Amino acid sequence: MRAADAVFEALKAEGVNHVFGIPGGANLPVYDALHDAELDHIQVRHEQGAGHAAEGYAKATGKVGVAFATSGPGATNLVTPIADAMMDSVPTVFITGQVRTDLIGTDGFQEADVTGITMPIVKHSFLVTDPRQIPEYIHAAFHIASTGRPGPVLVDIPQDLVRADVDYEPPTGTPDLPGYKPPLEGNIKQIRLAAKALANARRPVIYGGGGIIHANASEEFREFCTADNFPVTLTLMGLGAFPAPHEQWLGMLGMHGTRTANYAMDEADLIVAVGARFDDRITGKLSEFAPRAKFVHIDVDPAEIGKNVPAHIPIVGDAKDVLAKLNREYRALKADSSRLDDWWKRIREWQTTYPLRYEDTNDSEIKPQFMIEAMYEATGGDAIIASDVGQHQMWAAQYYHFSKPRRWLNSGGLGTMGFGLPAAIGAKVGCPDETVVALCGDGSLIMTAQEMATAAHHDIPVKIFLMNNGHFGMVRQWQELFWDGRYTAVEMGPSPNWPKLAEAFGWKGFQCTDKTELRDAMAATLEADGPALLDVHVTKDENCFPMIPAGNAARDMVG
Repeated sequence: MRAADAVFEALKAEGVNHVFGIPGGANLPVYDALHDAELDHIQVRHEQGAGHAAEGYAKATGKVGVAFATSGPGATNLVTPIADAMMDSVPTVFITGQVRTDLIGTDGFQEADVTGITMPIVKHSFLVTDPRQIPEYIHAAFHIASTGRPGPVLVDIPQDLVRADVDYEPPTGTPDLPGYKPPLEGNIKQIRLAAKALANARRPVIYGGGGIIHANASEEFREFCTADNFPVTLTLMGLGAFPAPHEQWLGMLGMHGTRTANYAMDEADLIVAVGARFDDRITGKLSEFAPRAKFVHIDVDPAEIGKNVPAHIPIVGDAKDVLAKLNREYRALKADSSRLDDWWKRIREWQTTYPLRYEDTNDSEIKPQFMIEAMYEATGGDAIIASDVGQHQMWAAQYYHFSKPRRWLNSGGLGTMGFGLPAAIGAKVGCPDETVVALCGDGSLIMTAQEMATAAHHDIPVKIFLMNNGHFGMVRQWQELFWDGRYTAVEMGPSPNWPKLAEAFGWKGFQCTDKTELRDAMAATLEADGPALLDVHVTKDENCFPMIPAGNAARDMVG
């Protein structure tokens, strides 16, 4: 068969049902083969949208997301979602067209060294040099993307090679990739040391990250955390890995986390980190982070252990496997739970003194926090929320309670504005029976608003709740707090009439400026047939608190 047809045979063998992309000259042979392939192709309006949709699909389903692009600008438009997927460990495969092999290196039309450009931001990449490599590389790409620490894999295929004839044999086992053997089973001696350390700890905190969700280990994590009365906190990427609300739940930690979670980390004597990487948004000033604590660090990627903080008990392995063993070992010790009573008394004092709160005295003005609370009520807390990046993202993390994994999709590591809408489209394609809401800021949505055409074209009934404050809100907040109020280039200026713009794309469009009407407006948006947008005008100068100023210690939270 043609190598182009072998591409789809390989995708079918990997269980792929949906791909996102745009055709172009260099990948036309692949799109010709797509004509006869039994596969759902979602034609996006910009390759960045294809990449983020593949990410949203992967985050919501746990499967590998796939995006197609042509050579040159098509491939370079994928750079941002590839970097985003790398930072957030999203299992994705990006298949790009390349100019003919005789043109490579000649600066031919739409030639770009995409493997070279993306080398620092992929888990692995393949440049096809022989058509017989195409199915082999695709199968290897899926294996690499989805095992160990997940991540993006690029397969770049020159146009002439994908037109060649090849023999295709379905894979019969796991690809044999010398040098790629991700560790899965944690060292039992280290696990027993961790269990004993927990049994002796007086002020422990369990700190979970997105790696728990990637490992499908949320159930094991919950069982481990409830093996005793351990305080639990999660990163932005880990929300949903432990059910919220819950009596052991401290709230999210980090720059815009709760004071309780951050103060607990500051005074803890033992921190058990699971699938988290101690990034700067968590630690604040690294030299003053958790100065009283010893660290147990569980991660499938050995490069993360000890990278930012010392791991006193390192455990390299898959979270699902390690947590099951750690739970058994800890329960066998029959530790005295009363040792934690004083610690919980301290924590309850913080929770009472420093709850999340905001002033809401105006009878009609919509505070952003109120909007998130109304969204939680309108969805019943049972929706997939794909968030853009900014203040609205942080308020959602604070005020929307995620009780399940894979319900909170956002760009945590790279912080990509414009992520929300295409990610929501990908999530809805992968989970058609779920309510999917894109929570967007006006500064973010304008960056990928063209993907509203994608949702309308393919009848993908996502809903947008637009938090409209007329600014790049988080940048405005930083300029107010740390740059003496010297506001520069943060006001959005003349804003589109968002309901009319939505209608121009074939969506239903709604608007709300009065908080007494907000819940009904949200209900109407959710109940509307097809894709729908609700433009919510919120307080323009509200700041997102509490906050750890960049470079400060957790104990120095403000607001």
